[in-house]
Amino acid sequence: MSKQATILGAGLVGSLLSVYLAKRGYKVDIYERRPDMRKEKISAGRSINLALSDRGWRGLAGAGLEEEIRKVAIPMNARMVHNTEGTLSSQPYGMKGEAIYSVSRGGLNKTLMDLAEQQAGVKIYFNHRCEEVNLDSGELIFEDQTTKQLITKKSELIFGSDGAFSALRRSMQKLDRFDYSQTYIEHSYKELHIPPGEGGKFLMEKNALHIWPRKNFMLIALPNADGSFTCTLFFHTEGEESFATLKTENDVEVFFKKYFEDAIPMMPDYKKVFFANPTSSLPYIKCYPWTYKDKAALIGDAAHAVVPFFGQGMNCGFEDCRILGELMDENGDDWKTIFPLYQQSRKPNADAILELALNNFIEMRDLVADKKFLRKKQIEKMIANAFPEKFIPAYSMVSFTHIPYSEAQRIGKHRDEILEKLFLVENLEEKFSSDEIQKMIKDYL
Repeated sequence: MSKQATILGAGLVGSLLSVYLAKRGYKVDIYERRPDMRKEKISAGRSINLALSDRGWRGLAGAGLEEEIRKVAIPMNARMVHNTEGTLSSQPYGMKGEAIYSVSRGGLNKTLMDLAEQQAGVKIYFNHRCEEVNLDSGELIFEDQTTKQLITKKSELIFGSDGAFSALRRSMQKLDRFDYSQTYIEHSYKELHIPPGEGGKFLMEKNALHIWPRKNFMLIALPNADGSFTCTLFFHTEGEESFATLKTENDVEVFFKKYFEDAIPMMPDYKKVFFANPTSSLPYIKCYPWTYKDKAALIGDAAHAVVPFFGQGMNCGFEDCRILGELMDENGDDWKTIFPLYQQSRKPNADAILELALNNFIEMRDLVADKKFLRKKQIEKMIANAFPEKFIPAYSMVSFTHIPYSEAQRIGKHRDEILEKLFLVENLEEKFSSDEIQKMIKDYL
């Protein structure tokens, strides 16, 4: 096999994967249907700032790109919850020193493309839409969106990192026994903006992910390097209170005064921005298999698009790249061996993080202001402090370790049983060091 690979999609995962392949001796071409975002202004309003956690950092480190990205990432040590009455409460994400990091999707993507081209010699063809993939012959047909000409290319190895509406997956769907499901949740999202204050000053706590939880919906805000915050409103698509019913600037003003009054002074143009930016839907995708013989594989959102409520979509995709890189190191260029191992390793974990993300949406929009939830978080921290080697809180397992998602999910469900029991114990702080309570915890651990 000649060491040549074609990647569909120059997004975050495709750009990172190209570096992994190039560093192992492959000549890599990426075909991207959109224009080069580094040269043309891409329409705003669909970014959802990203939260890089340990899995993502490790994926970047595996390609030697971590240090470059650290320069532009902002640590967020806690959730800052904006309650309905205007009060604030901080909920640390992990133990001391642990943080997730806010990065701009566009900024990160541009940096990864630069590094792929400059450091790894990857060639990126923009404005090339993939029309068809012949999986057996490795033939790909592209339309050059500028000239409208059709171009045919052959490739020994094809990777689909072309997102939720993947062209490679579309070709794989024609195969016998290919499972595929696409589900839209009842919420959509809209991007909003909090500009910096005078002199680039942050108008809220810089090192936090801000959440306005409102039971069935929420507003979040992540910091940017220029002192601004990228905000995202996750709200019902249709219904009595929904995006569908917010038809005028007056509707939006009434809605914001009712639910997000403390945000209004920081968002001078919120009504105009609300109507300038699109309302985007939130699908998640499951499919199987992800690979075809030793010829093609899906990766990132093309294989497992998830909802963004655990901040793990990109982190999971970067972990895909790292696992593939490690399998290449162990098995050379034996893709007949690599692809089945990659699929077996990643599919159960992708399914697990999807379920965890759907559950975390309920936690973020609803439970973070719930007294029982907050009490269980306190108990979780007490156990983690008493048994740091044996007890890692559920959120920390996902965000600050490399325990497989499926294992973190299994352990988390088991842990919830002990939290429920301890929640019922009155004056737990006084009884915590008693033999009875300590034995109960140890038995579970």
